[in-house]
Amino acid sequence: MKTILITGADGNLGTTVTQTFLEVGYQVLATVVNEAAKNNLAPHPSLEVQAVNLTDETETGRFIASALAKYQHIDAALLLVGGFAMGDIAATTGAELKKMYSLNFETAYYTARPLFAHMKDSGSGRLVFVGARPALQPADGKAMIAYALSKSLLFNLAACLNEEAKGIDVVATVVVPSTLDTPVNRKAMPDVDPAKWVKPQQLADIMKFICSDTAAALREPVIKVYNNA
Repeated sequence: MKTILITGADGNLGTTVTQTFLEVGYQVLATVVNEAAKNNLAPHPSLEVQAVNLTDETETGRFIASALAKYQHIDAALLLVGGFAMGDIAATTGAELKKMYSLNFETAYYTARPLFAHMKDSGSGRLVFVGARPALQPADGKAMIAYALSKSLLFNLAACLNEEAKGIDVVATVVVPSTLDTPVNRKAMPDVDPAKWVKPQQLADIMKFICSDTAAALREPVIKVYNNA
């Protein structure tokens, strides 16, 4: 049985992704934001849920070390933790920038760093980051500059990891959704047709493919999942 780590498993995307990987037979180690958030995930014999503050490097490191001691090998990690904020450069303070940096980049970096070392040593593994279209398109990013800048770092991180892992079966992928079809987004944008958005299940299925044997030959992938948004 393969083992996968899913961070941010209590969110709208995370719950769907977690269920998808359980259904195809993975042992899932999931992180949530606090103890109460564990209730967002239905119990399953192949699911372990831990509340971890992934913005804390020391706590994250202890968690990863404990997970590796228990499971021996983590085959893949889906790093879904993140946050969103509007605001152009005039409206965005340093504190707001640091908040987005912490949620969108530091959580991914603190988790990926020990996992990447483990995967390199073991000779295989998949890391999946969630990028954002505004990080690639300044015309969109200028209105949400802290969010766009923090997400842009994930593309560079994945590229650096892929460069270091050349010749090894360790691959970092960035999936880039447009707008996810979630209750929060429907409420925030009631005049937009959600049929143009990306459903969480669609993104979950793409992540399932990335982690499958079928996708074993993929290298340096950046996968844009825009639908018609």
